[in-house]
Amino acid sequence: MDYSILSKEVSYALRHAPWEYELEMDEEGWVPVVQLLDALNKSDKWKDIDESDLVEMIARSDKKRHEIANGRIRAFYGHSLPMKITKEKRIPPEVLYHGTARKFVESIRENGLLPQGRQYVHLSQDIETAKNVGRRHDKFPIVLVVDAKKAWDNGVMFYYGNEKVWLADLIPSAYIRENSDLGI
Repeated sequence: MDYSILSKEVSYALRHAPWEYELEMDEEGWVPVVQLLDALNKSDKWKDIDESDLVEMIARSDKKRHEIANGRIRAFYGHSLPMKITKEKRIPPEVLYHGTARKFVESIRENGLLPQGRQYVHLSQDIETAKNVGRRHDKFPIVLVVDAKKAWDNGVMFYYGNEKVWLADLIPSAYIRENSDLGI
């Protein structure tokens, strides 16, 4: 089984189109595992998968996009749903990073970081993850440094995504800087 393809299918169902799979999602983004499996099993491609396959999919993923607990499954982040997925507010690390294409830097300087088509701004806990995110849109991305703790102290809300990803409603430009010392 190709778990990366299964992960993409599950991500699509949980992050973007639960109604296409007839999933009943709660306000924290959880759906019953049996409901997701029932929907996936209707397709010939996924007719034989069970909960152990979902557990294995999560274990093999280096991006840790999903979690299973108490018979339920959810995506950690990346939702484009009209309803806002509730996240746990948490004090962020001192700094976080955001990788982006060079063409967006001027807009970020003016407007800060905005969620665009997503529910939250996505931030990385380490520089390498931020670089990889930025490379999706630019071979030579810019990594911005976010003074997260200072922003938190001034009322910007941060939410824990997973051990590599933090979320925020928006980041005003006053808390964002480019750092040439990163060697980027």
